[in-house]
Amino acid sequence: MSTLTIPPVIPTAREDAMNLHKAFKGLGCDSGTIINILAHRDSQQVELITQEYDNKYSDVLRKRLSSELHGDFKRAVCLWVREPPARDANVLKRALRATVTDFKAATDVICSRTPAQLRQLKQVYLINCGARLEHDIESATYGDHKKLLLGYVNTTRYEGPEIDKFLVEDDAKAINKGRDNSFFIRIFTERSKAHMSALISTYKSMFGKPLEHVSNKEGNVGESNVWSFNDIAVCGESGNALCKAAEKGNEGIWDR
Repeated sequence: MSTLTIPPVIPTAREDAMNLHKAFKGLGCDSGTIINILAHRDSQQVELITQEYDNKYSDVLRKRLSSELHGDFKRAVCLWVREPPARDANVLKRALRATVTDFKAATDVICSRTPAQLRQLKQVYLINCGARLEHDIESATYGDHKKLLLGYVNTTRYEGPEIDKFLVEDDAKAINKGRDNSFFIRIFTERSKAHMSALISTYKSMFGKPLEHVSNKEGNVGESNVWSFNDIAVCGESGNALCKAAEKGNEGIWDR
């Protein structure tokens, strides 16, 4: 999965809606135009485009995309134009209820959302999926991976920009000494995004190596052997699903 890029000069929502409408005309549709627009707009911009399209053409953009597109491209685009909480709920439902649990997709979503986003996600998941998110995590995961994901969805973390530099340095020193998984789970589930960002830079300045090069005693998050603690540190700090670990091997959760 590559990082979302937004053009420096963004057309208005009305212009994007008109260009999408043109792309649907004739035999088939202009998939290139659809990609150029929707793949280069963030969630808020996509929502404005959807509203503009629906109002201007007395049509529903999501339904039109569903009828015009096919295969994996259809699934990816239709998922992307949904509101973020609904999109996340859909990804998590597929990941947690699959025959083989998709640990990467579940971790990618949960560990890159803020506490406020997770509270909203849990509400939407219950409505759309008919079960509590915590219940499905309990059923689909195990060991340290379960502890990590449940910790993320149930722990209230500070969301402001302030940090305690002494606590950051203490965490960096503790990580450098080597700790077991329970220590890392506590760090990743209790510390704020600002703290994690500072921890990554502080660790590198104190010990001359990136945090992602650190190996803890037990190696990976839980028994799944698909995500290292270092990936989660970077993912949690990034604040979005397009994190470094996904770029290193996650097979696009939007295509599921």
